[in-house]
Amino acid sequence: MPPSPASPPSPASPASPASPSTAAERARQLRVVAASGLLGTAVEFYDFLVYGTVAALVFGELFFPGADPAVGTIAAFGTFAAGYVARPLGGILFGHFGDRLGRKSMLLLTMGLMGGASFLVGLLPTYGTIGVWAPVLLITLRVVQGVAIGGEWGGATLMVVEHAGDRRRGLWSSFTQMGAPLGSLLSTAVVTLVVALPEDEFAAWGWRVPFLLSAVLLGVGLFVRLKVVESPLFAEVKKDRAAARLPILEVLRRPRPVLLACCVGIGAFTAQSLLTSYLIAYATGIGYARPQVLTALTVSASVALVVLPCASVLSDRVGRRPVVLAGALASAALAFPVMALVDSKSPGLLILAVVLGHGIAQSAMYGPLGALLTEMFGTRVRYTGASLGYQGATLIGAGFSPMIAGTLVAGSDSSTPVSLLLCGGAAITAVTVLFVRETSRTSLTGTTDATGTADATGTTDATGTAEGADASRTQEISA
Repeated sequence: MPPSPASPPSPASPASPASPSTAAERARQLRVVAASGLLGTAVEFYDFLVYGTVAALVFGELFFPGADPAVGTIAAFGTFAAGYVARPLGGILFGHFGDRLGRKSMLLLTMGLMGGASFLVGLLPTYGTIGVWAPVLLITLRVVQGVAIGGEWGGATLMVVEHAGDRRRGLWSSFTQMGAPLGSLLSTAVVTLVVALPEDEFAAWGWRVPFLLSAVLLGVGLFVRLKVVESPLFAEVKKDRAAARLPILEVLRRPRPVLLACCVGIGAFTAQSLLTSYLIAYATGIGYARPQVLTALTVSASVALVVLPCASVLSDRVGRRPVVLAGALASAALAFPVMALVDSKSPGLLILAVVLGHGIAQSAMYGPLGALLTEMFGTRVRYTGASLGYQGATLIGAGFSPMIAGTLVAGSDSSTPVSLLLCGGAAITAVTVLFVRETSRTSLTGTTDATGTADATGTTDATGTAEGADASRTQEISA
């Protein structure tokens, strides 16, 4: 019997098993993926900021005793940097298997390693108990954590973007980006409670509490992540047996896209690191009380929760490049005024400084990055390319900035080096934006990356050069 006119037409081809078959299910799955990305980034930044805060407050005396206080703080931030050095390795490792085997399994593994390493930091004996093994174990856990984080952001962000529609990728990717201020709020709230303890109790056991509580975030994140289905775009690649054999080689064969992806994020991560973790050490060093600094960070994170999605939605309308560029120019313009406000030693002006420099300017740069970096690479190598670019930016922008700033400030007794580092990071981002082609209108099934060169799937990058089996067809479509 023929179907009635009201019956919906049958699809031309059956839906992929990894891909939801109805609009309602796709919408539900997109919300689950967005929640998974939000929680993953929240765990990442919670761990990042808890470590940075505790390193600034007590790790010097607990793990590097006997050194000058400034030297101990620099050494503690050196272990902070060790985690960042490991991140690009994690991007390569998890990117390889994520582009070969799938996104979901890698994201479960990265979250487990990330939260597990943070929990174990809370159980570490200090130098007074096991001697030199204490800093060795601390650095080892930071490296494990760095490797895991190296694969987390890229996979979480591209899962959201690959599930989202072409016209709202900025909006949906902002959920992953909002994990940063959410993690900041959670870490600040926990640290605020424990630093209220008497100093001897905080040094004895209080510093461990924030690390041990990361197990709660880990449990919630894994629960949500288990409900996520595989990326529909990757499912198509796997179905067509088009997965790259060695994604890292395909990315490095034409290195310009990943170099641009790295450089465009440096400004955001320089500001993130200097105006959060390093600011705690600097501000308490010039006379602010710890609760005053943590209050400023809390207010700034709350503002960022509003600015990030607004900047991301704006990038869907006017493009990624104008929004990132505006944030970079604002960050450079505010670098010296922000540190002047901090140096005023006024708690109110400290809050204003962090809100302007971090809550607004940094968030404008950071918000559109999730969509931008994901759109710069084809599906075959997207996990590897986006992860390597992002983690390269964190290594250069955030990994070494606190240590460099601490060294220069100790030698000059001035905040000028901090302002110069903020200006330098913002300038790198602003200049790089000029070389990146706009990607907000790019179809991810024919993705342009940052230089305009097509990969073997027929995608083109931002200079318009195509190669591969479908290159000529892709150039015609692009034209």
